[in-house]
Amino acid sequence: MSSHVLVFAPAPQLTVTVEQPADTVEIHVHPGGQGVWQARMITELGPAVVMCATVGGEIGQVLRALIAAEDIELRAVTREATSGGYVHDRRDGSRAEIAEVAGEPLSRHELDELYSLTLAAALDAPVAVLSGPADPSVLPADTYRRLAADLGGNGVKVVADLSGDHLAAVLEGEPYLVKVSHEELIDDGRANDDSDPELLDALRGLHGDGARAVLVSRAAKGALALIDGEAYEVDAPRLEVADARGAGDSMTAGVAAVLAQGGDLATAVRTGAAAGALNVTRHGLGSGRADAVRSLVDRVRLKRLER
Repeated sequence: MSSHVLVFAPAPQLTVTVEQPADTVEIHVHPGGQGVWQARMITELGPAVVMCATVGGEIGQVLRALIAAEDIELRAVTREATSGGYVHDRRDGSRAEIAEVAGEPLSRHELDELYSLTLAAALDAPVAVLSGPADPSVLPADTYRRLAADLGGNGVKVVADLSGDHLAAVLEGEPYLVKVSHEELIDDGRANDDSDPELLDALRGLHGDGARAVLVSRAAKGALALIDGEAYEVDAPRLEVADARGAGDSMTAGVAAVLAQGGDLATAVRTGAAAGALNVTRHGLGSGRADAVRSLVDRVRLKRLER
C-alpha cells in the first residue's frame, strides 16, 4: 500500500484575490476550495497527495495547471459545465466579493466517473480525506455514505470534513474520523449552543452515529476530541490571527498526514491542532511550514475531560 493520501475534492475553485499591502496592488491567483487547502497542507507535511476532482471550461484548464504546480497529483473528470471560482477584493483589509461562479451540479455520468476514479486511487492509499464542495448541491449527499463504506470496508482510514446532509450521510458509512466545527454542529441542530456540555453531547452523538473518532474545532477555544471513546480538550498555543479562514482545513490535513505515515490518533490530533494554530498566522489558506508545525506539536496537550 502506498503512503499517499487520497483527497476527494469534487469541485475545486479558482480563487482570485486583490490585495494592497503597501503602495502596489497585488493580484493572487490560486486553486482553492476545501479539498485543495487540505491537500496543500498535507503535501507540506510530507505525504504525497492524489486529488480526485472534476474540472471544466476555461476555469478548469487554469485549475489543472495551478494544482499541478503545487505538486498535487490531479486525477480529474472533465465535465461539460465550467468549474467554479470567485474574485475577492481585500485592499481595505476586509473581504469584498466582486464576482462568484458557484458551479453546477454534476451530471449522473460525471458523478459515476468521479466515483470510479476515486475508488481506483483511494484503495491504494492508507488514508482518504472526504471534503465537501462550496455549494452542497454539486453532488448528492449519499455519495459520501457510499465512499466511506466502500473505502472503510477495504481497509482505508476515512477522514471526513463535512457538515449538514453530507455529514449525516458519511456517518452512515462509519468513517474513521469526522472533523466538524462547533458552528456547524449548532447549524445542524446537533448542539443548542457552544457550551462544553452541549458540544460534548454532540461529540458523543457523532460517535454513536458512526464515527470512530471525532474532532470538533472551536475557533479561538481549544478543540474537543473523542479518541477511543474518551473525550479530550485539545490545548494548543494561541497565536496572533492574520486570517482565521482555513484553520479547520489545516487541522484536518494534519490529522490525515500523520495517519498516512503510520502515526497514532492522539499524535494525529495534536499535529492537526498545531497545523490549524499556525495557519491563522498566515494569509494563505492551507499553508504553513512543516518545521513550524512540528515545533508546535510538542506544545499541544490533550486534557482528558470527565464524563
